[in-house]
Amino acid sequence: MELLTFILCAYGLTQIIVYGKLFNRIRPQKGKAGELFKCPMCMGFHVGWFLMLLSPFTELFSFDVSIVNLLLLGGVSSGTSYILNMVFGDEGIKHEHKHLDSKVDATTSQTLL
Repeated sequence: MELLTFILCAYGLTQIIVYGKLFNRIRPQKGKAGELFKCPMCMGFHVGWFLMLLSPFTELFSFDVSIVNLLLLGGVSSGTSYILNMVFGDEGIKHEHKHLDSKVDATTSQTLL
């Protein structure tokens, strides 16, 4: 249950930082920092290690502060933030339907025999 709570906190915080209007004025637009603040996967990693550092100060989840946990929780946060971002949008569950072209190229290639 702690891990689920961590994942939901990481996803929420990542969404707010990357897309929230609250950060529009201070969110960098250019350079490496601008790229970081546009990417839920990248920002999710940094949110993960930040939440690990906050772990001793909350009762929601409890993780030891260590370099191994920094990498693991950063990875968990990055991956789940990205996946959840790809599944859910402002209008709910994202559904993309790519229209397949019904035209088929009927040209034949040279026969091998």
